[in-house]
Amino acid sequence: MLSIQQYNSTVLAEDEALVNQSHHYVAPLRCRENLTTTSPTAAGLSMTLGIVSNIIALAILANAYSRRSKTTKATFLLFASSLVVTDLVGHVIPGALVLHLYLSGTGPCLPAVPDGTCQFLGGSMVFFGLCPLFLGCAMAVERCIGVTRPLLHKRLVCTTQTKIVMVMVWLLALSVAFLPFFRLGSYTYQYPWTWCFINVLDETNVTDVIFVVLFSGLGLASLAVALVCNTISGVTLVAARLRKKQKQESIRQSKKDKQESVRLSRKDKQNKSSKTHDIEMVVQLVGIMVTSCICWSPLLIFGLMSVIRSSISSMGDDLEMSYRTLLVMGVRLASWNQILDPWVYILLRRAILRKIYYLTTGRTGRKGSTFRRWEASSFQNSVKKAINQT
Repeated sequence: MLSIQQYNSTVLAEDEALVNQSHHYVAPLRCRENLTTTSPTAAGLSMTLGIVSNIIALAILANAYSRRSKTTKATFLLFASSLVVTDLVGHVIPGALVLHLYLSGTGPCLPAVPDGTCQFLGGSMVFFGLCPLFLGCAMAVERCIGVTRPLLHKRLVCTTQTKIVMVMVWLLALSVAFLPFFRLGSYTYQYPWTWCFINVLDETNVTDVIFVVLFSGLGLASLAVALVCNTISGVTLVAARLRKKQKQESIRQSKKDKQESVRLSRKDKQNKSSKTHDIEMVVQLVGIMVTSCICWSPLLIFGLMSVIRSSISSMGDDLEMSYRTLLVMGVRLASWNQILDPWVYILLRRAILRKIYYLTTGRTGRKGSTFRRWEASSFQNSVKKAINQT
């Protein structure tokens, strides 16, 4: 009995010491309750698909840039290459950290207070989320100037200035991602506790609201600017094409000056290549913009809705779980942007679109060969050339 009493007193003393220490710091735990139904296989396959897609697009872009480094398309290719590289790195780093959280042997629960891994993962998602939106916006502005003001574009835009703009874009996204380290906003583990992002539901305060509004506002503003610029570029190209057709039709009907007709025909041939490249680039930009809108708008809007709702009043368990589920759906959809971006460039190239046109209409190409006679597609040829060069 005496030994049992001594043992009990020892245990009580240890408990008191533990309670006293807990007054200084309490580290609550959150259990990853749905890991029994969620497999890391899907995340691994998505990561692999994104890496392969971006590497293929990067090889094609490198081959195209080496052939057109001194043309007006060089700026667009440089922007597109930076976008693909950003998507590639942004798919590898957050994907590897998420897989690490899936497969880590630290137990079924994680600390609610964000640790170093959570901070890095949250910052990476903000940085690699804003960079593609900023780059898509910059590409749209550059093409809008090139289409509507070609002389101004030729005088102002060059490779050096393009690289400066790219660095400024990365620095702007990086500065936004670092704001929580200066106590403006915070990162936290998100349901189902296998990823980290901006705190939008857990005891949010004014700084969290400001950070989310800044992040979502910059992303939505980039999409809006890209939409306006691409619309202006598209309308300008369509109007120029209609004017050209009307001019040719009037010359054919009048038949007053054959020399003028020959001169205009030669001028049209000289401008045909540049106009074709402009149309190709605008089509690709529209594809990138549509992809970004579909993939990123839900997460930007859901995050804004969640932080505003949680800051106004407390939510019940059911409503909070609904918001958490929407955030998970939004981030999964946003991760597909880095997979689809390279395929937008790969599939919306002039050679591929021409082949699709020949296939659907049954018409022959310039050399009289049909789509069926082609031994290798433009996609295969581009990849082979890039591989041979490397």
